[in-house]
Amino acid sequence: MSVSKQVLSQYEMVIGLEVHVELKTQTKIFCGCSTAFGAEPNSQCCPVCTGMPGSLPVLNQKAVEYAVKAGLALNCQIAHFSKFDRKNYFYPDLPKAYQISQYDRPLCEHGYLDIETENGSKRIGITRIHLEEDAGKLIHDRNNGTLIDCNRCGVPLIEIVSEPDIRSADEAKAYVKKLRTLLLYAGVSDCKMNEGSLRCDVNLSVRRKGETAFGVRNEMKNINSFTFIGKAIAYEFERQVQEIESGHEILQQTRRYDQQTGKTYAMRMKESQSDYRFFPEPDLPSVILTDAQIEKIRESLPVMPDERKQRYQNLFGLSSIMAEWMVEDKDLADYFEQVCSYKVDYALAANLMQAEILTRYMEDVKIPIAAEHFAQICMMLADETINNATARKIIVALWEQDCDAKAYVAEHGLTQISDPVVLGKAADEAIVADERSVQAYLAGKDAAAQALIGKAIKMTCGKGNPRLIREIVMQKLLQKKTCSDSDI
Repeated sequence: MSVSKQVLSQYEMVIGLEVHVELKTQTKIFCGCSTAFGAEPNSQCCPVCTGMPGSLPVLNQKAVEYAVKAGLALNCQIAHFSKFDRKNYFYPDLPKAYQISQYDRPLCEHGYLDIETENGSKRIGITRIHLEEDAGKLIHDRNNGTLIDCNRCGVPLIEIVSEPDIRSADEAKAYVKKLRTLLLYAGVSDCKMNEGSLRCDVNLSVRRKGETAFGVRNEMKNINSFTFIGKAIAYEFERQVQEIESGHEILQQTRRYDQQTGKTYAMRMKESQSDYRFFPEPDLPSVILTDAQIEKIRESLPVMPDERKQRYQNLFGLSSIMAEWMVEDKDLADYFEQVCSYKVDYALAANLMQAEILTRYMEDVKIPIAAEHFAQICMMLADETINNATARKIIVALWEQDCDAKAYVAEHGLTQISDPVVLGKAADEAIVADERSVQAYLAGKDAAAQALIGKAIKMTCGKGNPRLIREIVMQKLLQKKTCSDSDI
């Protein structure tokens, strides 16, 4: 499949996302079975979550609280009255042949979140958030065929449906990342995409630029990685444009994205609402919430990312992009604020964290360097006690065995060399050792000076003050150039 960039540029994609998020309750939404991940297949299910005749569901109150909390975190209106419905469909991973979900009276509606794009901030609308039960999981085994694990049946799930406001793969990824950040802050889910706690259905259609009517959408099911979301969108956009350019009709389909081939494949024709034959769930009462109950849940929310971001920009002077990065992970943001409490240079601390902490940091693993010790590194950088290369060495060492950073610098003799006599000698040695770069600079190649500066720093075993070394080397090169010019 190949469509020229010129042809693609005549079209735009219209994307709406349906994100399914498992809530982190200890038990399922309608029974007392455990929701723990990774148990032996079919070891965490009962007659209720497998839909046995005569079994009756009982609503998990904590699931409702978490769903409301998610809605508040996403600026939604919370319904005082909502109800459950039966959504009928016949898939092998749904043993009772219907899903208890919400149809016309969802718990949360009319929300939004803001994302950062290359053109600035953009608001993405959220149509609704409804509460439902998860389905089971199919396991494909070469020897035994397709097997069904019902452990996931009945795990409480919220489905977050966006407005069709997204216009690129980058915006889609930014939306899901921001959504994940907000839900982690709210504490309603672990959002582990590799475990299926957060998965995304991408609804995509195309239209010629300037048109206002939507095209025929295709839905790509259960994508569980930011990278794959981007790749699936790129492929599907080009596929649909090619179909239109070839004079073919776009069929409304449910498709799957294959990670191995990078392509999407048709699974079935896309169902309409009438195909699901919704009707009110007869075994569950309606959900009634008072203003007091909603406000109590609102009060349990922590300071959210957007509020933090604004504070980082106003108080710490960080750029919008840097502040957005800093608040993406709550633990990282908490750590940054602890570091800043020691009166460090905020921008310097943020840049050093981005360069050295982010590359080593993994979720669910506490940063092993105490905030006080990281702040010491920042302060030593700011007053030029150490340079960037040394700061990197200290962070590597303290990541393995944390200790007082100032004591570590003193013990290992890592204090930055700023003595002009010592640095002048290093500069002379570098110039003598690299005559080729000297001649290149004298011939007008200014970039050659950087090689000499790097060599001079190396002469100090990386401890030389880079700013002073640069000044000294450039001064010596300028003297040589002056002498060379006077000889002509």
